[in-house]
Amino acid sequence: MQPSSNHHILSGLTNNLKDANSEETQEWIESFDGLIEAQGTERAEYIMRALLQHAGTHSVGVPMVTTSDYVNTIPVDQEPEFPGDEEIERRFRAYLRWNAAVMVHRAQHPEIGVGGHISSYAGVATLYEVGLNHFFRGPEHPGGGDQVFWQGHSSPGNYARAFLEGRMTEEDLNAFRQEKTKAPQGLSSYPHPRSMPDFWQFPTVSMGLGPMNAIYQAQFNRYIHNRGIKDTSDQHVWAFLGDGEMDEPESRGLLQLAANDKLDNLTFVVNCNLQRLDGPVRGNGKIIQELEAFFRGAGWNVIKVVWGREWDSLLEKDKTGDLVRIMNETLDGDYQTYKAESGGFVRDHFFGKSPATKELVAEMSDDEIWKLKRGAHDYHKVYAAYKAATEHKGQPTVILAQAVKGYGLGTHFEGRNATHQMKKLTLDDLKIFRDHLRIPISDEELEKDLYNAPYYHPGEDSPEIKYLLERRKELGGFVPDRPHEQKDIALPSDKAYASGKKGSGKQMAATTMAFVRILKDLMREKEFGHRIVPIVPDESRTFGMDSFFPTSKIYNPNGQNYLSVDRELMLAYKESPQGVLLHPGINEAGATSAFTAAGTSYATHGEAMIPFYVFYSMFGFQRTGDSFWAAADQLARGFIIGATAGRTTLTGEGLQHADGHSPLIAATNPAVIHYDPAYGYEIAHIIKRGIEHMYGSKDEDHNVMYYLTVYNEPIRQPAEPENVDVESIVKGIYLLKPAENEGPKAQLLASGVGVAWAIEAQQILADEWGVSADVWSVTSWTNLRRDALAAERDAFLNPGEARRVPYVTEKLGATQGPVVATSDFASDLQDQIRQYVPNEWASLGADGFGFSDTRAGARRFFNIDAHSMVVRTLEMLAEAGEVDAEAPKQAIEKYDLLNPNAGTSGNAGGDA
Repeated sequence: MQPSSNHHILSGLTNNLKDANSEETQEWIESFDGLIEAQGTERAEYIMRALLQHAGTHSVGVPMVTTSDYVNTIPVDQEPEFPGDEEIERRFRAYLRWNAAVMVHRAQHPEIGVGGHISSYAGVATLYEVGLNHFFRGPEHPGGGDQVFWQGHSSPGNYARAFLEGRMTEEDLNAFRQEKTKAPQGLSSYPHPRSMPDFWQFPTVSMGLGPMNAIYQAQFNRYIHNRGIKDTSDQHVWAFLGDGEMDEPESRGLLQLAANDKLDNLTFVVNCNLQRLDGPVRGNGKIIQELEAFFRGAGWNVIKVVWGREWDSLLEKDKTGDLVRIMNETLDGDYQTYKAESGGFVRDHFFGKSPATKELVAEMSDDEIWKLKRGAHDYHKVYAAYKAATEHKGQPTVILAQAVKGYGLGTHFEGRNATHQMKKLTLDDLKIFRDHLRIPISDEELEKDLYNAPYYHPGEDSPEIKYLLERRKELGGFVPDRPHEQKDIALPSDKAYASGKKGSGKQMAATTMAFVRILKDLMREKEFGHRIVPIVPDESRTFGMDSFFPTSKIYNPNGQNYLSVDRELMLAYKESPQGVLLHPGINEAGATSAFTAAGTSYATHGEAMIPFYVFYSMFGFQRTGDSFWAAADQLARGFIIGATAGRTTLTGEGLQHADGHSPLIAATNPAVIHYDPAYGYEIAHIIKRGIEHMYGSKDEDHNVMYYLTVYNEPIRQPAEPENVDVESIVKGIYLLKPAENEGPKAQLLASGVGVAWAIEAQQILADEWGVSADVWSVTSWTNLRRDALAAERDAFLNPGEARRVPYVTEKLGATQGPVVATSDFASDLQDQIRQYVPNEWASLGADGFGFSDTRAGARRFFNIDAHSMVVRTLEMLAEAGEVDAEAPKQAIEKYDLLNPNAGTSGNAGGDA
């Protein structure tokens, strides 16, 4: 019997109900069977749906059917005819599976040993091949081509196919996972566009990111279609996922978006081999049933492909229903065991559970029972599911296909718990696998060298290769493939940046406001504005971006079908299918996925789109750092705006909001260029440089993301100084305010809101202590460090040649006096450049956890404020004998430095 732990995923429509007249019930069932026999399942389905609908009008309680029986969703009589040559496709699929396994096996040579996965592609090959031969459209297709998110561990299969297609050589395959030692042939382990920018399109091996990125890719396709930028109506997004991967919150947590947006341009194919990396996904349960209920509840169309065609006749003969009952009751752990045993074992332990089912297979041999395939390995069943998915309207579709991990690799691999970690084939394994696939390679060839089993290619003129290439030609070219030529676009005029350069006059404005004004002007640029994609996860009003609502509108493919409560206000909330603002809700993971889809549109669609993802405090890089890493792998371009930034600037929000470290997390991502600007004119030059960096004509790496931290503390934004050093702003440091007095010298370095404290400290040092301190605005600590590291490495690898001086050393090397560096972030941020500055150095950082308090009080507590800078400067000067030795102690007492209530750096105001 089915364990009680699984009752929640079974339909149980008649549970807890009494049958008052069993004879009448049987008559209804027989009548329904007659309907199916006479008019087929399609008519029967309609009648059932009509009855359920009618029952509701009479208040007859009918529970929602969350799961169906453990059988195929598409009835046999509704299966379309398979249009291909199955025999030819089976033959070259065998070559693919052989070459994929041999490639991984060769990479286990004792002198190499770089790992790989043999079993993953073996189990998914049919799912791939049906798509590649009949559904997945390439980039040359008139409709624009499909986007396919491949299952990462199965990459050997993609390489094996490229080999048969003539896109890769044996030398390439032999360079699997040896990207540098066998460059330029080196193949990346998994789908990595940054490593192989001509081949892979989407990185998918960080589990869970593939599903949510595929959902937002499908949404973005509709978004640019509805905005009139590109016709994407004939493009489909496919995502191949593992059933173990579906345990990731990211795999399931965004399903509602696809249903709400009616993304029928999206299909998930879940390879349900019932195994995770260590063992069963649900040993005591049924993952396919669980996923069916979950996806159906989320509003998806669900298609189950559980059994191959060999089961059809058995199910047709199952007049007692015992076979379906046993299918329903058998646990995943048992299904896995059956594929690791034998046909005789299956006869005894599966069919032997009932006299009726035992009799069903009485005429079958153990070998015939063993050959009863699972659905994911049957061309006809998979084709029927794919066709139904592409024709279904109004919902996204998930195909739950039951497979065997390591299919065809022999008893050492098939269905074993350890199969994911198994990288090598023994000589006997190779021979068994060769025989199973009917590969024309002799024992003698295999015995020559265990680690150099030959690849197999039937020849360019063979029927198999001609067929394979003809199918791809008809479908629009090879997949995967990544077109990425750099197209020229019209860049914004200087007028677009003017608002940031003119300052705020007598008004107070935070850098967030300065940024929003620049963004608004960029969106108004005639030849450029349509390329901007603003993305805000439910904080638009906080950032002052609610002004976008009535004009640019919020994207919603269903429009606004309700009467807005604020419809009479100037800044009314307006949704539209042509809306520009992507609003994913309180959903930073979704926002980052939307950023990635928009930021790679230049490659996926040939249309350069520039996302500006604005997030709140630390709910960006800390929360979705993995997604930004995947975005970097996918070569995304765009702007990441950390608004309400800083550990002390957010005032009352507290520990989990006060961001003092996101720039440090960002610094670990080589594609992210972080800036911490203090003023609007700095922001203007940084954004201008960023757009030119991504889409200008300069010969440089265009695949970058610019991350700007901006603040909600209102200050008087100064106008851009005359002859401002733009190059230095972009590179990371410039002299903002030289000292105007004589005296012992010091250098005050600060970024973001910290620049105001440095200017305040400069004045106090001059007026009260006679110290002459220069103030430097450090727009990018990370840029300065990367430049210095590059100079250091160049010197290391080129001894005897003239050494390039790092930019920060060039700027500060000739200055006098100690350096005191501060920011509203952890001191590690400033310390990135410490070793490259010859002066005595001190960092003042907001180290530790944040908390709720006033800005001035928090800054005094962390000792990063103006008076703390003054005291630290005096201490260093005293040590050098430049000021009285008692000065630091006197200053601490004078400014009550240990008392948070004595802080004065900062003001109230600004949304939080």
